[in-house]
Amino acid sequence: MRQILVTSALPYANGNIHLGHLLEHIQTDIWVRAMKAQGHQVTYVCADDAHGTSIMLKAQEKGITPQQLISEVKSSHQADFAKFLISYDNYHTTHSEENKEFSELIYRRLSAEGHISTKDVEQLFDPEKSLFLADRFVKGECPECSAKDQYGDNCEVCGTTYNATELINPYSTLSGATPVLKTSKHYFFNLPEFEDFLKQWTKDKDRLQSSVSNKLQEWFESGLASWDISRDGPYFGFKIPDTPEGEPDKYFYVWLDAPIGYMASFKNLCKQRQGSTDPLKPELNFDDYWLEQNQHKTELYHFIGKDIVYFHALFWPAMLAGAEYRTPTSVFAHGFLMVNGEKMSKSRGTFIQAETFAKHLHPEYLRYYFATKLSDKVEDMNLDFADFMQKVNSDMVGKVVNIASRSAGFIAKKYDGMLSETCAEPELVNDIVRTGEEIATAYENREFSRAMRLIMQCADKANEYIDSKKPWSMAKEEGKEQEVQQVCTVAINIFRQLMVYLAPVLPELTDNAKAFLNLDNLSFASRHDLLLGHQINKFKPLMQRIEQSQIDAMIEDSKQDLETTPTSSVATVTNDIKSSSNNTHDTAANDYIEFDDFAKVEMTVALVLNCKYVEGADKLLQFTLDIGKVQPINVFSGIRKFYQPDQLVNKKVICVTNLAPRKMKFGISEGMILSSGDPKTSLVVVTVPDDCKVGDKLA
Repeated sequence: MRQILVTSALPYANGNIHLGHLLEHIQTDIWVRAMKAQGHQVTYVCADDAHGTSIMLKAQEKGITPQQLISEVKSSHQADFAKFLISYDNYHTTHSEENKEFSELIYRRLSAEGHISTKDVEQLFDPEKSLFLADRFVKGECPECSAKDQYGDNCEVCGTTYNATELINPYSTLSGATPVLKTSKHYFFNLPEFEDFLKQWTKDKDRLQSSVSNKLQEWFESGLASWDISRDGPYFGFKIPDTPEGEPDKYFYVWLDAPIGYMASFKNLCKQRQGSTDPLKPELNFDDYWLEQNQHKTELYHFIGKDIVYFHALFWPAMLAGAEYRTPTSVFAHGFLMVNGEKMSKSRGTFIQAETFAKHLHPEYLRYYFATKLSDKVEDMNLDFADFMQKVNSDMVGKVVNIASRSAGFIAKKYDGMLSETCAEPELVNDIVRTGEEIATAYENREFSRAMRLIMQCADKANEYIDSKKPWSMAKEEGKEQEVQQVCTVAINIFRQLMVYLAPVLPELTDNAKAFLNLDNLSFASRHDLLLGHQINKFKPLMQRIEQSQIDAMIEDSKQDLETTPTSSVATVTNDIKSSSNNTHDTAANDYIEFDDFAKVEMTVALVLNCKYVEGADKLLQFTLDIGKVQPINVFSGIRKFYQPDQLVNKKVICVTNLAPRKMKFGISEGMILSSGDPKTSLVVVTVPDDCKVGDKLA
């Protein structure tokens, strides 16, 4: 029996759970349930990520303490996850004694080995709030184009990146005060000292997905940098221990103690289980799972989104190795969730919270649909509601549940719920039993979509068998009573096996199926046991069809009015052109342009040949575009927080191609890619169908 510890990334404690969170936690939960069903001892822990400036400020805004805020949010998160049948063994918080203990211990061990250093850092400081300002809390005029109200790292008008200290007329978004420059000592984790270890660790083919491993090599090529692990007070978090007497309060940056929350949650569970004699909740030993010398005795897996790979595959293993703890057996990354082919949007009603989904649709519908889409690859997933409705209705209602519903009635009415003593089609049933090996392997390898295809193939075989035998016709023929019972017995046995296979995905449905089948156990091993001479209970509907009206109501319920009306693609372009040529950014209602000005804009269909991150720029992506000319062009676009580079490669976009080339810190930008929406919350790149020809102009 393998001993396995599993985690999901920690949700931040300042907002509600939405479908993006659920993708990861459902993926993890399915894997955990599948491994438990195969007889392994699996422990699944998680926690709320509860520290940081954002938590502190939100609590101030609500007039409560940070402790009250994170307690309320934690309760809300747990309630939402419970609706979707997520089976944590423990759900904790990073604001805990266990996390404080481990954070300080790891820091002290790293410091003792010389892996911590300090240096002075110059930052903007809000004199009214007495707070150092992160870039997102500073605005001012762009030093390049003078556009107003730009954030402290990147201009959303001209795309220039800069330091917050370069802003013209900066102001704090927290108080409106003019910030002052102030120097503070910061503490750094010397990540470059672990470069050799990390190069070897990240190339282990069983440790990371190949695409993740390859991506991380780019960080080594550009050179690892020391990591700033401190923040100045006021800050909601843990104070850094052993700082010099008289030094202002220093706190651990939230990303230092967040992954340590995995250890803390497990330690908390170990305390709860101490002395347990319950075989379902066995006693656990912390050292067995976390000490370096025990890493071949137990297994540790992290499920995360691809946007936090850097922290989990570089910082985290380096911290653990430096502090003499074991590193993860594997880190499993997944892609982002799209809805109807686009980023989740509040205005379109596709930014759907867990609570809203559960209000209108059964959570197991989402669990099944996610399972049909998830693989072991780092791929973005699209929740297409038309496909969602069709797949659930066709697969689950039309195929799987239909097997039981069309067979159970005959058994109940004619045979008092008793199945036949013999199996009339042993080869068919055994074939589906043997398929269980492939399904189990697919589950373990996180190839859930393959597992669902195999299960549906089994369901198809069962329905084909029932259709060929036509028990409803035989029931009308004299002398066919035993044959009807045998046909329905075969169908019920296959249904039972399908419930075994679907149990990790649909735990509530399979629990209800257990009641119908009069069984206590649906483990993977139980699929070998045929139900012969066995009495079943009266069948009750196990799953209802999804109606379009339910989806429409959920989307309508999810729509939110944005504070500002999103601009159209063309409006974004024309405002940007005007501001870059006139050095103004006045958005007053009468700020019009003439039609002749607009007619000058040349919009061209372009193919994205390549897209990559811009080193040192938090908001920029760099595009290589084919616009139908001999040479491709280079374009920088400030959309990094909305897109990963691989999402746009080979897509056809619209590019303004007659803008004067703009010299930027990172190179020359030769155009502008059209996008629509609110640049702060839901910016979406405008794409065109594949049949549009590269180089075509838009009229």
